[in-house]
Parts: sequence; structure tokens; C-alpha cells
Amino acid sequence: MKMIGLTGGIGSGKSTVAKLLAEHGFPVVDADQLAREVVEPGQPALAELAEAFGQDVLLADGSLNRSELAARAFVDKERTELLNAITHPRIQELRERRFQEAKDAGSDAVVYDMPLLVEQGVDKNMDLTVVVDVDVEERIRRLVATRGLTEEDARRRIAAQVADAERLAAADVVIDNNGPVEALGEQVDQLVRVIRGRGAGRT
Repeated sequence: MKMIGLTGGIGSGKSTVAKLLAEHGFPVVDADQLAREVVEPGQPALAELAEAFGQDVLLADGSLNRSELAARAFVDKERTELLNAITHPRIQELRERRFQEAKDAGSDAVVYDMPLLVEQGVDKNMDLTVVVDVDVEERIRRLVATRGLTEEDARRRIAAQVADAERLAAADVVIDNNGPVEALGEQVDQLVRVIRGRGAGRT
């Protein structure tokens, strides 16, 4: 089964590409969704987070108070590393389980939708790395128009991510999403042909 890593900066339209690939029949594993699942009530990681950062990171219903956790976990490098040490192994375990489920279902490829694919070096474990690319100013325009961010906030979020040049350097395939949706669909169709025509991937 081929492992397709899909990434792109905030506002690039990565999620739209993931949806189009799903419509072509490829199972999509969403890294952000995995991160949410591992801290649901009843999961070991949630109890460990409460022990490490205080019971105040839990809401009255026992679910995670994400804003409070962020306020406590991102104050310094040591606390951020503690957060990662608790959550990352669980995310990786769940990711491998989802990959195995896709393989057991007979899928010839699975798409891993991950914003930090390149930053965390996960692209090196993929058979194909796909980067959705959009000019910075266009991404800012879209973030302001569709997500209600201020221009300042949009620029800050983009600056906090890995540089576009570094992300593009890791790409096997680049999807240019500066144009209309129709052009995006054509590129995804071409990507599908590449995926299905490429040699055997990871087993």
C-alpha cells in the first residue's frame, strides 16, 4: 500500500485537496483529528495531561479545556516537550492503526493529511509527498475572507509555520492552488494518475 503524505501551509486549501482525493476513493487519515481523538474523555493521554498540567485543563464534563492547556503547555520549551511526550506516541499509534485498517480494507493507497508533515520529518516515511502551494498574499486574503482572521493574525500564523521553500523542497508533487477550483480538480486528477501508476509502496 502506498503512503501519500499531504501537507501545505495554513490557508493553502490542503483540506479541499484531501476531500477531492477522498472522492476518488482514497482513505484519508487526518492528523488533526487523531490529535483530538487521543485526548477524548476516557483516553489515557487526557488523564496524563491533567496530572502533568493540573486538573484545571479539564472542563466540568471531563473533556479537555484546550485553551487552558495551551496557556500552560506553550509557556516554555520544557512544558511543550512534556505535552508532546504525552500526546505524540498516542497519535503515532493511532495513525499506524488507521493505516493498517486501510490496508486490511484492500486500499492501494492511503492519504495522510498532516500540517506538520515536513516539520516533524514524517514526509521521510511517505512514498509520495504532496504539497499544496499558494502565494502568501493570496493565503492571507483567503484567511481573512473565509476564516474571519485579521490580516495581522493571518501573517503571524503563517510566519509561525515552516518556510514555504522548505516545504516545497520536500515535495514530490506540488499542487498549485492559486487559481480557481476547476484548476485544482484537474491537478488532483493528474495526482491520482501518478498515485495509481507509481510502484508499490510501504507494506
